[in-house]
Amino acid sequence: MANIKSSEKANRQRITRTARNVAQTTAMRTAIKKLRAALGGQGAKGAAKNLGPLLKSAVQAIDKAASKGVIKKGTASRSVSRLTVAVSSAGAAK
Repeated sequence: MANIKSSEKANRQRITRTARNVAQTTAMRTAIKKLRAALGGQGAKGAAKNLGPLLKSAVQAIDKAASKGVIKKGTASRSVSRLTVAVSSAGAAK
């Protein structure tokens, strides 16, 4: 543990920022997992209708994480692109 006052403050800030970043990452990953689960279960009736809102929430979560600096902009763009293509191909396949 740090003994210097400024080091103690830096430690507190690190803990707060880490918790914030973990929450942001968790929300993003959960949204992506929900979308991928819906994509995987295309045989279920009505699953295709839910892809639009799920894609929107996943893209919002990814963009928010990128804007906060949790992930890089290029990584966010690549993820959004891949998810969009997957949803489009799933919609065309039905």
